[in-house]
Amino acid sequence: MSKVLNKKPLWLRVLLAVLAALAGVATSFAFAPYSLWPLALVGTCALSVIVWQARALWGAALYGWAFGLGFMFVGIGWMQVIFPEALFALAGFMSLWYALLGWLIKLAQRSNWWPLLAAGAWTAIEAAFSRVPFGGFGWMRLGYSQIDSWFAGGYPLVGTAIVGFFVALIGNVVAWLILKPSLRSGWVSLGTVLAVLLVCVLGGSIQPEPTKGDVNVGWAQGGAPGGGVYGLGPARTITKDEAEQTKELADDVAAGVYPKPAFVVWPENGTDLDPAKDQQTMDYIKRSLAEVGVPMLIGSIAEGPGENERQTVSYWWLPDGNIDGSYVKRGIVPFGEWVPLRDILEPLFPKLSYVGRQSVAGDVPGVIPVVADGRELDLGILICYDVSFDSYVYDLGRYGADIAVVQSSNAMYQGTTQIEQQFAITRVRAAELRREILVVTTSGISGYIDSRGNVVEKITDSGGAHGVQTIPIRDSATPVLWLGPILEIAVSVISVLLILMNIKVSSRHGKRKGK
Repeated sequence: MSKVLNKKPLWLRVLLAVLAALAGVATSFAFAPYSLWPLALVGTCALSVIVWQARALWGAALYGWAFGLGFMFVGIGWMQVIFPEALFALAGFMSLWYALLGWLIKLAQRSNWWPLLAAGAWTAIEAAFSRVPFGGFGWMRLGYSQIDSWFAGGYPLVGTAIVGFFVALIGNVVAWLILKPSLRSGWVSLGTVLAVLLVCVLGGSIQPEPTKGDVNVGWAQGGAPGGGVYGLGPARTITKDEAEQTKELADDVAAGVYPKPAFVVWPENGTDLDPAKDQQTMDYIKRSLAEVGVPMLIGSIAEGPGENERQTVSYWWLPDGNIDGSYVKRGIVPFGEWVPLRDILEPLFPKLSYVGRQSVAGDVPGVIPVVADGRELDLGILICYDVSFDSYVYDLGRYGADIAVVQSSNAMYQGTTQIEQQFAITRVRAAELRREILVVTTSGISGYIDSRGNVVEKITDSGGAHGVQTIPIRDSATPVLWLGPILEIAVSVISVLLILMNIKVSSRHGKRKGK
């Protein structure tokens, strides 16, 4: 083994690792706010070319790990505003997935169909780290970088995971052309590109369902001090600001600046205390309800259900002050809203105490029946981190949401790339569902996205803002709702099985050669 490894001098192996890390950095710039989407193709191509140079599987894993470090440290660099240790821990852990990716790509390269298998390896790794451990962290999937590219047509047909597969496939086909240039590889590559383009064109032809009318929805962004863990400011600060913006909204409606809304939306953490436990918070809510005179969807922190537990909830408040429906956030952030293995980890890492009470995830899809402006509607709700989970998003279409709202609280990430990344993910979700989405946050980015993922309105100011948006009522269900998950599982499982078969085939080949 050592003789084989020594065929490449140490300086060359170090150089290749550095180049892999730089490829990871370049790939991170495919994502918002930079949105240089072709760099995702460059990054996937570069990784496979570098892995090709490895003499052994461990070397390929090393190059994959270096790629992951560069990709994650830049891509999720915003984690440092929580604690620098949080960035090092998460980026370091996530890079291990890319070490496994490098290993799989090297195995795939033993096959004549390796560009296809290597792309499947990307899909399998992204599927895995989007689910495990602790619910997964799928924030930096390749598919989230392509909303402004010609791949975007694929979203409503095959979904984020397979759009990412397409990106990796084209990148690996280009790598194949670089490593094995020939007339045959050129024709096969051209055919692959045309096939991917055809799928994306077919997906792009999927039209939103005809509207069943529309509804005027008011929204209020209170603004927040921002900056790290305590970005919402002292208790009740955000609720006070939300109430002030709601009053300004009511005044503008009365003055004819905006049409009267059927209901008004506050963001996640619109109240940072449980209104059932804090009278001052309840007073702010009742005052706002009286001023607008319509129902309000208010994101709140609720104490319970157990001791030292909490939940992030969207409450549907009626003008008379009663609650008539709610949704509990399902996508809660590990080490941000809850601490896995807390009894073990918190004594070792005392800073984890900043999380406070353990958040408890909901288990019911975010579609609630409401009555707004005298009409019955199924209101689709996603709260912040929910948008990164395919199943939670697709449930809006599966359960017949008429309109879709995303509530978020990004105050702690003000001034970082996280906020733009989340807005881009939400744009992808609008394109997948072929639904308009209203985004309401504590301190930006609030805005409105059309059914193809295009930005109609975008409020980047971290201060206060408000408005009324007219949203079409639709009940469309795109093919991605059922086809996307099937394709992701099929591509992942089949690719990994075929790749692992190369271990056995190579082993047999080696034995025959030894004889």
